[in-house]
Amino acid sequence: MSLKRFGVSLEDNLLDSLDKFVTDNGFANRSQAIRFLVEKNVAETKWQCNHVVAGTIIIMYDQLKKDIALKIERVQQQYKDVILSSSQYYLNQNFCLHIVTVTGTAQRLTELSDGLITIKGIKHGKLVMSRAD
Repeated sequence: MSLKRFGVSLEDNLLDSLDKFVTDNGFANRSQAIRFLVEKNVAETKWQCNHVVAGTIIIMYDQLKKDIALKIERVQQQYKDVILSSSQYYLNQNFCLHIVTVTGTAQRLTELSDGLITIKGIKHGKLVMSRAD
């Protein structure tokens, strides 16, 4: 998919909030954070009906980052009721592909996904859902 560039005008306080969001969540830049927020909004709007869904959450991270595996485990512990399985695949010395298979209400899965994807140090994350009821 090709990228398109466009300009955005923001008030100083909103830009400061965006920059804080970028820093707090470990995004590489503003563009990555804005893409995340737009995708999140689209997904949440699409699933507002809150059907029972099944899906996967995929995250990529540098396993050498301090305590990242522990942070992932802490988030997953809060969502044991919707997690069917959780697997890690070590792609090389540093990078890990973590896949979580889930089922439950769209809202609950979105909460879990947001909790995992926004962990500082996560390089990429995505939730894919399909209706299951």
